[in-house]
Amino acid sequence: MVMAGETAVPQTMRARILRAAGQVIRDKGLARATTKEIAEAAQCSEGSLYRHFDSKEDLFLAVLSEQLPAFLPALHELTSRTGKGTVAANLERVGMAALAFFDESIPMFASVFAEPTLLAQHSEWMRTTDTGPHRAVVLVADYLRGEQALRRVHADVSAEEAAAMLLGACYLRSFTRQSNPAKPISDQRFIRRLLATLFAGLTPPAA
Repeated sequence: MVMAGETAVPQTMRARILRAAGQVIRDKGLARATTKEIAEAAQCSEGSLYRHFDSKEDLFLAVLSEQLPAFLPALHELTSRTGKGTVAANLERVGMAALAFFDESIPMFASVFAEPTLLAQHSEWMRTTDTGPHRAVVLVADYLRGEQALRRVHADVSAEEAAAMLLGACYLRSFTRQSNPAKPISDQRFIRRLLATLFAGLTPPAA
Protein backbone atom coordinates (compact mmCIF):
# COMPACT_ATOMS: atom_id res chain seq x y z
CA MET A 1 0.00 0.00 0.00
CA VAL A 2 1.50 3.37 -1.02
CA MET A 3 1.06 5.98 1.68
CA ALA A 4 -0.62 9.29 0.83
CA GLY A 5 1.76 12.09 -0.01
CA GLU A 6 4.74 9.86 -0.81
CA THR A 7 7.27 11.13 -3.31
CA ALA A 8 9.06 9.38 -6.16
CA VAL A 9 11.76 8.07 -3.78
CA PRO A 10 9.36 5.87 -1.73
CA GLN A 11 7.85 4.69 -5.01
CA THR A 12 11.31 3.46 -6.01
CA MET A 13 11.67 1.74 -2.64
CA ARG A 14 8.30 0.03 -3.16
CA ALA A 15 9.45 -1.35 -6.50
CA ARG A 16 12.69 -2.55 -4.92
CA ILE A 17 10.77 -4.31 -2.15
CA LEU A 18 8.53 -6.00 -4.70
CA ARG A 19 11.49 -7.27 -6.72
CA ALA A 20 13.21 -8.55 -3.59
CA ALA A 21 10.05 -10.21 -2.29
CA GLY A 22 9.48 -11.94 -5.60
CA GLN A 23 12.99 -13.37 -5.58
CA VAL A 24 12.85 -14.53 -1.95
CA ILE A 25 9.45 -16.16 -2.46
CA ARG A 26 10.68 -17.93 -5.60
CA ASP A 27 13.78 -19.18 -3.79
CA LYS A 28 12.18 -20.28 -0.51
CA GLY A 29 8.43 -20.45 -1.05
CA LEU A 30 5.87 -18.28 0.67
CA ALA A 31 5.71 -20.24 3.92
CA ARG A 32 9.48 -19.95 4.50
CA ALA A 33 9.91 -16.40 3.20
CA THR A 34 10.25 -13.98 6.10
CA THR A 35 9.89 -10.22 6.14
CA LYS A 36 13.41 -10.05 7.59
CA GLU A 37 14.85 -11.86 4.55
CA ILE A 38 12.82 -9.71 2.17
CA ALA A 39 14.02 -6.53 3.90
CA GLU A 40 17.63 -7.71 3.71
CA ALA A 41 17.27 -8.50 0.00
CA ALA A 42 15.71 -5.07 -0.59
CA GLN A 43 18.38 -3.41 1.58
CA CYS A 44 15.84 -1.73 3.80
CA SER A 45 14.40 -2.12 7.30
CA GLU A 46 11.41 -4.33 8.07
CA GLY A 47 9.60 -1.16 9.05
CA SER A 48 9.96 0.08 5.48
CA LEU A 49 8.04 -2.96 4.26
CA TYR A 50 5.05 -2.03 6.38
CA ARG A 51 5.10 1.56 5.19
CA HIS A 52 4.17 0.24 1.76
CA PHE A 53 2.26 -2.97 2.53
CA ASP A 54 -0.22 -3.76 5.28
CA SER A 55 1.04 -7.30 5.81
CA LYS A 56 3.16 -10.08 4.37
CA GLU A 57 0.02 -11.31 2.59
CA ASP A 58 -0.59 -7.86 1.09
CA LEU A 59 3.01 -7.82 -0.15
CA PHE A 60 2.64 -11.27 -1.69
CA LEU A 61 -0.54 -10.31 -3.52
CA ALA A 62 1.24 -7.26 -4.91
CA VAL A 63 4.05 -9.51 -6.18
CA LEU A 64 1.49 -11.72 -7.92
CA SER A 65 -0.27 -8.82 -9.60
CA GLU A 66 2.72 -6.60 -10.46
CA GLN A 67 5.91 -8.64 -10.76
CA LEU A 68 4.96 -11.64 -12.87
CA PRO A 69 5.42 -11.74 -16.66
CA ALA A 70 2.93 -9.49 -18.43
CA PHE A 71 0.15 -11.86 -19.43
CA LEU A 72 -2.84 -9.51 -19.30
CA PRO A 73 -1.31 -6.99 -21.74
CA ALA A 74 -0.85 -9.82 -24.24
CA LEU A 75 -4.48 -10.82 -23.76
CA HIS A 76 -5.80 -7.28 -24.17
CA GLU A 77 -3.65 -6.77 -27.26
CA LEU A 78 -5.19 -9.92 -28.74
CA THR A 79 -8.62 -8.33 -29.17
CA SER A 80 -7.05 -5.48 -31.14
CA ARG A 81 -5.52 -8.07 -33.48
CA THR A 82 -8.92 -9.31 -34.72
CA GLY A 83 -8.77 -9.51 -38.50
CA LYS A 84 -5.04 -8.73 -38.56
CA GLY A 85 -2.18 -11.10 -39.31
CA THR A 86 -3.16 -14.74 -38.95
CA VAL A 87 -5.26 -16.29 -36.22
CA ALA A 88 -2.49 -18.82 -35.55
CA ALA A 89 0.18 -16.14 -35.10
CA ASN A 90 -2.07 -14.10 -32.82
CA LEU A 91 -2.81 -17.11 -30.62
CA GLU A 92 0.85 -18.11 -30.61
CA ARG A 93 1.76 -14.80 -28.95
CA VAL A 94 -0.81 -15.42 -26.24
CA GLY A 95 0.32 -19.01 -25.77
CA MET A 96 3.96 -17.99 -25.29
CA ALA A 97 2.93 -15.27 -22.82
CA ALA A 98 0.77 -17.78 -20.95
CA LEU A 99 3.67 -20.23 -20.59
CA ALA A 100 5.96 -17.51 -19.22
CA PHE A 101 3.28 -16.42 -16.76
CA PHE A 102 2.45 -19.93 -15.58
CA ASP A 103 6.14 -20.84 -15.17
CA GLU A 104 6.54 -17.97 -12.71
CA SER A 105 3.16 -18.04 -11.02
CA ILE A 106 2.52 -21.75 -10.38
CA PRO A 107 5.16 -22.09 -7.62
CA MET A 108 3.78 -18.95 -5.97
CA PHE A 109 0.14 -19.96 -6.28
CA ALA A 110 0.96 -23.32 -4.71
CA SER A 111 1.93 -21.38 -1.60
CA VAL A 112 -1.41 -19.57 -1.64
CA PHE A 113 -3.33 -22.81 -1.17
CA ALA A 114 -1.14 -23.75 1.79
CA GLU A 115 -1.99 -20.52 3.62
CA PRO A 116 -5.75 -20.23 4.46
CA THR A 117 -5.53 -16.53 5.31
CA LEU A 118 -3.67 -15.73 2.12
CA LEU A 119 -6.04 -17.86 0.06
CA ALA A 120 -9.04 -15.99 1.47
CA GLN A 121 -7.41 -12.63 0.74
CA HIS A 122 -6.42 -13.69 -2.75
CA SER A 123 -9.93 -15.00 -3.48
CA GLU A 124 -11.44 -11.72 -2.30
CA TRP A 125 -8.96 -9.75 -4.42
CA MET A 126 -9.90 -11.78 -7.51
CA ARG A 127 -13.60 -11.31 -6.77
CA THR A 128 -13.43 -7.54 -6.31
CA THR A 129 -11.13 -6.98 -9.30
CA ASP A 130 -12.81 -9.58 -11.53
CA THR A 131 -9.38 -11.15 -11.96
CA GLY A 132 -8.49 -14.80 -12.24
CA PRO A 133 -8.12 -17.70 -14.67
CA HIS A 134 -11.62 -17.16 -16.06
CA ARG A 135 -10.65 -13.71 -17.39
CA ALA A 136 -7.98 -15.16 -19.65
CA VAL A 137 -10.48 -17.62 -21.12
CA VAL A 138 -13.04 -14.84 -21.59
CA LEU A 139 -10.59 -12.59 -23.46
CA VAL A 140 -9.33 -15.33 -25.78
CA ALA A 141 -12.92 -16.44 -26.41
CA ASP A 142 -13.93 -12.85 -27.24
CA TYR A 143 -11.11 -12.72 -29.77
CA LEU A 144 -12.18 -16.01 -31.36
CA ARG A 145 -15.77 -14.80 -31.63
CA GLY A 146 -14.51 -11.71 -33.42
CA GLU A 147 -12.64 -13.91 -35.87
CA GLN A 148 -15.74 -16.06 -36.30
CA ALA A 149 -17.65 -12.93 -37.33
CA LEU A 150 -14.99 -12.37 -40.00
CA ARG A 151 -15.23 -16.04 -41.03
CA ARG A 152 -11.59 -16.68 -40.15
CA VAL A 153 -12.65 -19.25 -37.52
CA HIS A 154 -15.26 -21.96 -38.06
CA ALA A 155 -18.69 -20.74 -36.98
CA ASP A 156 -19.55 -24.02 -35.23
CA VAL A 157 -16.56 -23.88 -32.87
CA SER A 158 -17.22 -23.10 -29.20
CA ALA A 159 -14.99 -20.09 -28.57
CA GLU A 160 -14.95 -20.71 -24.80
CA GLU A 161 -13.94 -24.36 -25.14
CA ALA A 162 -11.23 -23.58 -27.70
CA ALA A 163 -9.82 -20.86 -25.41
CA ALA A 164 -9.89 -23.25 -22.44
CA MET A 165 -8.08 -25.93 -24.45
CA LEU A 166 -5.28 -23.54 -25.43
CA LEU A 167 -4.75 -22.06 -21.98
CA GLY A 168 -5.33 -25.35 -20.17
CA ALA A 169 -2.66 -27.08 -22.24
CA CYS A 170 -0.22 -24.24 -21.49
CA TYR A 171 -0.97 -24.51 -17.78
CA LEU A 172 -0.47 -28.29 -17.79
CA ARG A 173 2.89 -27.97 -19.58
CA SER A 174 4.12 -25.43 -17.02
CA PHE A 175 2.72 -27.40 -14.08
CA THR A 176 4.29 -30.65 -15.25
CA ARG A 177 7.76 -29.21 -15.68
CA GLN A 178 7.81 -27.88 -12.12
CA SER A 179 8.70 -31.45 -11.11
CA ASN A 180 10.16 -32.57 -14.44
CA PRO A 181 12.04 -29.62 -15.98
CA ALA A 182 13.10 -31.52 -19.10
CA LYS A 183 11.65 -29.98 -22.26
CA PRO A 184 11.56 -32.50 -25.14
CA ILE A 185 10.60 -29.69 -27.50
CA SER A 186 10.85 -25.91 -27.28
CA ASP A 187 7.94 -23.85 -26.00
CA GLN A 188 7.43 -22.30 -29.42
CA ARG A 189 7.29 -25.69 -31.12
CA PHE A 190 4.89 -26.94 -28.44
CA ILE A 191 2.57 -23.96 -29.01
CA ARG A 192 2.69 -24.41 -32.77
CA ARG A 193 1.89 -28.13 -32.52
CA LEU A 194 -0.93 -27.37 -30.12
CA LEU A 195 -2.38 -24.74 -32.43
CA ALA A 196 -2.06 -27.06 -35.43
CA THR A 197 -4.16 -29.59 -33.53
CA LEU A 198 -6.72 -26.98 -32.51
CA PHE A 199 -6.89 -25.58 -36.02
CA ALA A 200 -8.01 -28.92 -37.37
CA GLY A 201 -11.33 -27.89 -35.84
CA LEU A 202 -11.00 -24.10 -35.90
CA THR A 203 -10.29 -23.56 -39.59
CA PRO A 204 -13.42 -22.87 -41.63
CA PRO A 205 -14.02 -25.00 -44.74
CA ALA A 206 -12.71 -23.65 -48.01
CA ALA A 207 -15.27 -21.62 -49.93
